[in-house]
Amino acid sequence: MKNSSSYLVGITGGSASGKTHVLKQLGDRFGSKELTIISLDNYYYDLADQPRDAQGQVNFDHPSAMNMGLFREHLDALLQGQAVEIREYFHNNPQGSSPNLIRYEPAPILIVEGLFVFYVPEAEHLFDLRIFVDAEEHIKLIRRIRRDVSDRGYPIEEVMEMYQQFVMPMYRQFIEPFKHQADLVIPSNHAIDKAVEVVIDHLARVLERIEL
Repeated sequence: MKNSSSYLVGITGGSASGKTHVLKQLGDRFGSKELTIISLDNYYYDLADQPRDAQGQVNFDHPSAMNMGLFREHLDALLQGQAVEIREYFHNNPQGSSPNLIRYEPAPILIVEGLFVFYVPEAEHLFDLRIFVDAEEHIKLIRRIRRDVSDRGYPIEEVMEMYQQFVMPMYRQFIEPFKHQADLVIPSNHAIDKAVEVVIDHLARVLERIEL
């Protein structure tokens, strides 16, 4: 049961759908005393602990790749007003997690973002606002290629193979169904600044109510 004055926002969408752009604008608009952003990416298991298929491959686009139990534990703590710490996760680190610790502080507005934010059945009733960032498949693929090849150093052939084998089918199974349960769908095929301004205005009003 939610026992907190914090306003909990969940933001999900497919890989390379534009979630990071939305979060950057929110983070630029609100201060750390007003808003905390929790990234589900940091809850990936270390590479050595990842489940593997019959071919020895890791499916990072399946919920089993993440420590959802720890995520729920940390979410509960934040909603109770307690800070939590977790090791930062790097996708292009051979070991996965880095030695750097990230500290998430409780705040009037808590934003949780990631692929499987709404996939935790025990947490689905906790969210005050559900946002789904959407983009057409070919646009997400182009963005993913640019990101993984340029920023993470993966060969383009590997990016294409992973997208077809894991990213797209897992999106259809575990992420897309929540689009129809979202309070707000933000289309991010092109500019999304106006939609983000709507969210910013809403959160500003929420802060005013909380501070009264």
